[in-house]
Amino acid sequence: MEKRFWVGFNLVKGIGAVRLRDLQDHFGDLSLAWQAPLVALQSAGLGLKLAERVLQIRASLDLDKYMSRLQAQGIQILTWDDELYPRRLKEIDQPPPVLYMRGELKPEDFWSVAVVGTRRVSAYGRQVADELAMYLANNAVTVISGLARGVDAIAHQSALKAGGRTIAVLGCGVDRIYPPEHTQLAEKIMANGAILSDYAPGTPPDASNFPPRNRIISGLSMATVVVEAGQTSGSLITAQFAADQGREVFAVPGNILAPQSKGTNRLIADGAHLMLSVQDLLEILDLRRVTERLEVHKILPGNETEEKLLRVLSHDPMHMDEIRNQTGLPIERVSASLVMMELKGLIKQVGGMNYVAVREDQADYEVKA
Repeated sequence: MEKRFWVGFNLVKGIGAVRLRDLQDHFGDLSLAWQAPLVALQSAGLGLKLAERVLQIRASLDLDKYMSRLQAQGIQILTWDDELYPRRLKEIDQPPPVLYMRGELKPEDFWSVAVVGTRRVSAYGRQVADELAMYLANNAVTVISGLARGVDAIAHQSALKAGGRTIAVLGCGVDRIYPPEHTQLAEKIMANGAILSDYAPGTPPDASNFPPRNRIISGLSMATVVVEAGQTSGSLITAQFAADQGREVFAVPGNILAPQSKGTNRLIADGAHLMLSVQDLLEILDLRRVTERLEVHKILPGNETEEKLLRVLSHDPMHMDEIRNQTGLPIERVSASLVMMELKGLIKQVGGMNYVAVREDQADYEVKA
């Protein structure tokens, strides 16, 4: 199974998105890269020490047994090539090649907002986080956070309380819930969402793991809301990642004398959206019609033809003849599918039988009676 080789390389410290892509490009197949001798790995761009590390891991690891253990633990593997790999995360620079998951991702998780903040949450921050997460969940928006104490836990709990979906991104393996007192909360999240990590199972919750995982929290989300944060809060790192990824950043204003508000007030001063109400968030992100968009997907489900068309379309106009050439599909099927996809808001005709892809979060869906 191809997926096991992704996992194998993921276990080699020093091989991330860039080097894995180089291996893919050089060998054409990760199974060939995994079996390659030292010299061939070096020719693919790996330094001597890193290439030797690959050989050491390969010699000490039975990939088939390792994958069987993961399966027995209910841990799923998502790679760049998987249909279920989160689309928003795939858009960021150097997305994680491998995600470990317990629970389930659904198409509606595309509409998601990160709610993060301090572990030392005040009564004010608790109320805001609770109302924000419940409102998002009630409006069919998935709540993303990091399962940490304080704001994160409140966001997850409130989304679940409202009957919504929520996703937790961990700074350790998905088989090691941290903090341990959130084990029951994690179980509930897995039943109504997922817990994710790009760290291999068994990885402990080292402090150095948490800033990088914040990049995944923001990458999964169309926006990040910081409820409360001190001047050195990890939530500010999440906000910076979101800004770097071209995602919206919102901050809740607070008492200028309160240490929990110094970080959020600074974000606002630096240009983050001032969030005075949840309605502000929904207006700016145009999330008022998420339910309608989900209904359209139920009425007009996707298929293999649409997937092929979306893979070749981009924001640059492409003529129908070129679309047909690149997909190898009959022209009548291309024409019919393009019409249906335009109704769904997935693509747009820009004149002269030229089409462009439309990001779903920007699409103006229209439910037909």
